[in-house]
Amino acid sequence: MRLILLNKPYYVLTRFVTDDGRPTLSNYLSAPGFHPAGRLDYASEGLMLLTDHGQLQARLTQPSWKVYKTYYVQVEKIPTEDALNKLRKGIMLSDGMTKPAKIELLERAPLWIWPRDPPIRMRKLIPTSWIKISIMEGRNRQIRRMTAAIGHPTLRLIRWSVGPWTLDHLKPGEWREVNPTEFVKLLTFIRNKAR
Repeated sequence: MRLILLNKPYYVLTRFVTDDGRPTLSNYLSAPGFHPAGRLDYASEGLMLLTDHGQLQARLTQPSWKVYKTYYVQVEKIPTEDALNKLRKGIMLSDGMTKPAKIELLERAPLWIWPRDPPIRMRKLIPTSWIKISIMEGRNRQIRRMTAAIGHPTLRLIRWSVGPWTLDHLKPGEWREVNPTEFVKLLTFIRNKAR
């Protein structure tokens, strides 16, 4: 059982092969036998987990295993506490009600966030803000749909963590394999989720 952590850059598909010429994971690493554990859409950035172990892949992606994923999200305007509470309680989307999310409005962008190329569109009269969101689901474009549902479209989305693993010091396009010492964390995680 092996696990790779990758910082997926903006505008990269979360698969190894495509027929339309867009960049894929194979532009950044060669990992025969590894498969992504979950999706991260083309326009999103951040942590991807890849594993060669089917059972681990399932446990990382199924909501019943309650694996939290944390995102830093730049949105249009500054959400009110009322709007954020809607996300905390769960919000109705076209495919049903979301599970409650952990939400925190940040005073400013985290210092570790790298510049995006190309930069997000900015409007002089519309401010932006950053929200930290943790969810345990993985519906298609879920975070983007959640912020749009409260009137604050997502401008930039970066996944920081999946379960106990984080981006840590990985720059966009960089990856590393979980080392033997960290493997204990992986086994503990699997055992705890099996209870």
